[in-house]
Amino acid sequence: MDNKLLEILACPLCKSPLVYDKTAQELICKADRLAFPIRDDIPVMLEDEARKLTLEEFDKL
Repeated sequence: MDNKLLEILACPLCKSPLVYDKTAQELICKADRLAFPIRDDIPVMLEDEARKLTLEEFDKL
């Protein structure tokens, strides 16, 4: 994931900054506790495609 792209991307719902999880290939919104997938190096920033983080996953951030 390109660092310049990460700097300008924000959560499409709340506009908070996103955290890149390289292992899971996801962009994480801590405010909404959502994980947006990255497929073929392209972030999928759709609410319907995001998954809700579990409390355990959220605590590890």
